[in-house]
Amino acid sequence: MRPDPVEIEQVARATQLHVPTEAEVSEIESSSRLVTRQGVLYLSLPLINRSDGPHTTSAGFVLSRTHLMTVRFHDSRLFDGFADQVPHGEIPQETAAHVLVSLLEAIVDRQADVLEQVRADLDTMSNRIFAMGTRASSGRKQEDAALRAALGEIGRIGDLLSHVRDTQMGIARLVPYVQSVARSWLPADLAPRLDTLSQDIASIGSFDIYVSEKLQFLLDATLGFINIAQNNVMKVLTVASVVGIPPVLVAGIYGMNFKYMPELGWTWGYAFGWAMIILTALIPLAVFRWRKWI
Repeated sequence: MRPDPVEIEQVARATQLHVPTEAEVSEIESSSRLVTRQGVLYLSLPLINRSDGPHTTSAGFVLSRTHLMTVRFHDSRLFDGFADQVPHGEIPQETAAHVLVSLLEAIVDRQADVLEQVRADLDTMSNRIFAMGTRASSGRKQEDAALRAALGEIGRIGDLLSHVRDTQMGIARLVPYVQSVARSWLPADLAPRLDTLSQDIASIGSFDIYVSEKLQFLLDATLGFINIAQNNVMKVLTVASVVGIPPVLVAGIYGMNFKYMPELGWTWGYAFGWAMIILTALIPLAVFRWRKWI
């Protein structure tokens, strides 16, 4: 964990193994993440870190017949929790390979837990979003705030899923590589565990696709509600402009200052003008109401 030069020298001298640097652990090419040198496997994997917002941190694994070295440069609750279980005998540790497989199983379990939590969050968000279309309006401002919050939550979950997918791709490549390269010296009892681990990785990949599709569906639904709200605003403005045109026309006609206008001499001319203005405003409203446009 964040090794300094003295620690690196001590570990290298005791194990005769190369200690990967942070730059080596952070490489993104498959050829750099999965390397074998003199029978020793040098592996690296991006891991999800949610301590200060979802992001990925890289971890390195060096596996030989007798040693397992893990190298990381950021805190990880997964590693800390795993390390706490080893002294109590909860993690099989007959060989270095046993510890690595157990650690990979813990990583896959962590991915599954994250995806399960994401699904629960999406179910809650789905109920909240679609409730807007069934309940009585609680106010334009409240709905706008709820939709903005939903978009922000969808963005956060989408960011988290991208990091889950990054880890998923990394471990999906790592497990078959270990099976093929170290097959000759891996303990026989690890073969079924690695096969089960590969199946778990595949099932998590399928579940990740399902969650991503649901996230996209909720994003489309949220944007649809936003479009409906915008259309309602435009409809109100359109109705107001159409209703306002006839009264303005009447007022414009009777507001002309010609000397000879028949209505100027009428006793009820002023009331007649008001009646025309009100009537020409009500007629379009009645037509819109009859056509069920409003």
